[in-house]
Amino acid sequence: MSSKLKQLQALLAPVIVALGYEYWGIEFSAQRRHVILRIYIDKEGGVLVDNCVTVSRHISGVMDVEDLISVKYTLEVSSPGLERPLFTIEQFIKFIGKQVKIRLRSKFDGRRNFQGLLCGVEEQDIVVQVYDHELLLPIDIIDKANIVPSFD
Repeated sequence: MSSKLKQLQALLAPVIVALGYEYWGIEFSAQRRHVILRIYIDKEGGVLVDNCVTVSRHISGVMDVEDLISVKYTLEVSSPGLERPLFTIEQFIKFIGKQVKIRLRSKFDGRRNFQGLLCGVEEQDIVVQVYDHELLLPIDIIDKANIVPSFD
């Protein structure tokens, strides 16, 4: 996680928790001239649009005062949804036994994209079974990880 995202997380997570929600994660993406700051929140029973609106208003106020992002951006507050992104070791542990899709920042075993069964966590490595091979993927090279929804 970049130092800017760590600053934003340190600033915004306590605000979200104080409002009664779980801070799930943060993404910052810039594509050409369009910049998005996406904050994920969660709560028991799920997140409604009104919850996102409430959190967005509070975060917007904090962001206006702190001015940590110098470019024009769009703020999105969202539920993690069915394809829930995973950001922390604790989140990976919570979803052991689920199918995951992982994209790495750099190649591992000749590739950057993996999909398989999340088998566990060993220190700072994520254990994923891809076909009949278990891989240990270091969490610090994971660019993006998501749950693959199952409709059993």
